[in-house]
Amino acid sequence: MHGFPHCHDLGGLPTRSGVTAHGAFFRSAALRPGADWRSARRAGIRTVVDLRNDDEIEPYDAPGMDLVHVPLDDVADVEFWRQVRREGRDGSPLYYPLFLARKPERCAAAIAALAEARPGGVLFHCGLGRDRTGLVALLLLALADVEPAAIVADYLRAARSAAPHQAPLIEAALRHHGSTLAGAVRATLDGLDPAGLLLAGGATSAQLTAIRTRSTHEGRPRRSGSVPRVR
Repeated sequence: MHGFPHCHDLGGLPTRSGVTAHGAFFRSAALRPGADWRSARRAGIRTVVDLRNDDEIEPYDAPGMDLVHVPLDDVADVEFWRQVRREGRDGSPLYYPLFLARKPERCAAAIAALAEARPGGVLFHCGLGRDRTGLVALLLLALADVEPAAIVADYLRAARSAAPHQAPLIEAALRHHGSTLAGAVRATLDGLDPAGLLLAGGATSAQLTAIRTRSTHEGRPRRSGSVPRVR
């Protein structure tokens, strides 16, 4: 689909009891002008959740779509972001544990938006489709009991497509912390209780149940290769 960079369906990932549903949740980078909304509708997408900050957003028309804005970062917390940058955690999953501990309510708001979307596919995105989108995808997939290795692989798939010119700086920061991209995602998942964190942040049990239900049942299963190609 034209105008949906680095977009992919989160269906088909292994869980403890099966696989995630195709057509339920999609992740991408920021949508481009002239995005092919007709193809998005054919892929089943009905809701777009934008995780960017207010100053990043330019209005766009999305015929037939519900547009939901949930700014994830909390840019008003200047000291937190200074700490993230000072410690060399920006642009990688190294900042995820700090964010989860300090801002569960922001995470809960994003998950609530996904849970309460009308029937159909839900696409969520930030700017590059890597950091904020990656964190929400991690929580979503962890709630759906996706195998940790598959969550790591999904993050790597998106991260390697986004801003490749930044890769050397990010890899240097990871080495400084004695980690890798995969290792940082695994470290975030180790001991993570996504339901407990999100409930503490203000999400409801009904919303968490809705995420699990949509992730495993709502999407229409498709044979391999039959999902509309998104690039």
